[in-house]
Amino acid sequence: MLSGLMNFLKACWRPSSERYVHTGSDAGGRQDGLLWYKDTGQHMNGEFSMAVIQANNLLEDQSQLESGPLSVHESGPYGTFVGVYDGHGGPETSRYINDHLFQHLKRFAAEQQSMSVDVIRKAYQATEEGFFSLVTRQWPMRPQIAAVGSCCLIGVICGGTLYVANLGDSRAVLGRLVRATGEVLPVQLSAEHNASIESVRQELRSLHPDDSHIVVLKHNVWRVKGLIQITRSIGDVYLKKAEYNREPLYAKFRLRESFRKPILSSEPSISVHQLEPHDQFVIFASDGLWEHLSNQEAVDLVQNHPRNGSARRLVKAALQEAAKKREMRYSDLKKIDRGVRRHFHDDITVIVVFLDSNLVSRASSVKGPALSVRGAGINLPANTLAPCATPIELGTN
Repeated sequence: MLSGLMNFLKACWRPSSERYVHTGSDAGGRQDGLLWYKDTGQHMNGEFSMAVIQANNLLEDQSQLESGPLSVHESGPYGTFVGVYDGHGGPETSRYINDHLFQHLKRFAAEQQSMSVDVIRKAYQATEEGFFSLVTRQWPMRPQIAAVGSCCLIGVICGGTLYVANLGDSRAVLGRLVRATGEVLPVQLSAEHNASIESVRQELRSLHPDDSHIVVLKHNVWRVKGLIQITRSIGDVYLKKAEYNREPLYAKFRLRESFRKPILSSEPSISVHQLEPHDQFVIFASDGLWEHLSNQEAVDLVQNHPRNGSARRLVKAALQEAAKKREMRYSDLKKIDRGVRRHFHDDITVIVVFLDSNLVSRASSVKGPALSVRGAGINLPANTLAPCATPIELGTN
């Protein structure tokens, strides 16, 4: 299998710069090969930096930064919204979240005339229900959409408060300055829902006491029902509603026995933080980054370099680590095209949000200009196979 893969790699081994080149100005970001980036921009509470590296044939990571009104009403509240959506099984769910979650949040914030944990929870619920409805409509024509899902990490900065909500294993890490030493300490703000974590497995077992196979160790990886590592998500309807876990869904997704209650959850973990002047920045990233960099390594990389290009620098560091693990040169890794690239690393999305304490401390009613930026990848027409699609499957997520 390995020799076959290497032969296949050689067939796809032409410099990515020949296929995809820089496009446009930096206003909406730039594309360089499989890398999309926006090195710097200004949000209501400071600066930001974004970068996305594509590994899959179709980019399954989606992301956005919205700044200005967090409500459909002019009266506010105002602030900054960040979203990182790491899809699996296809891009449909992460794209759906990118199009709908923030709109739901604005609607519920308008109803309550403020930002709150309740607003965020309702926005997640509405997004989940909306995607369920989409699956119901498409099931007769596209039954495999029931096996598509996404992690969902968001951050909302509003009136000096940072809300972080998460489903799955993306991560938000705060860089906090220790003034006495000049060090920056990482503070993980998000809870993760991955079966590799012992406490998460215990939670699943307690929720499903009659199912001895609720989590299974398969090829040295803990998976829910032997199928999926994450335990909470948007989508993945086949593990939430038994009526979608049947033919014509592919056999590899179908369980032998039916289930009465959802196996996966869509209830986000939400935390609230009052921002302090020594809180310097927050790194929001999909698990593709954290597979290769520790929290401390990531915050050091941001703190010890210029702000401009911070997200792109983190992506490069992760790719260098990925290359090192495979005993290959970084320059050679960069030549491998999407699809085949997934055997070496995942899609990676990074958004670094810098916090200007003078701006952060302003009231949520203080208005600011509207800004909307979305991470991007190489786009293909619908139902079009990407070049160099790999003919083998190595058990990736």
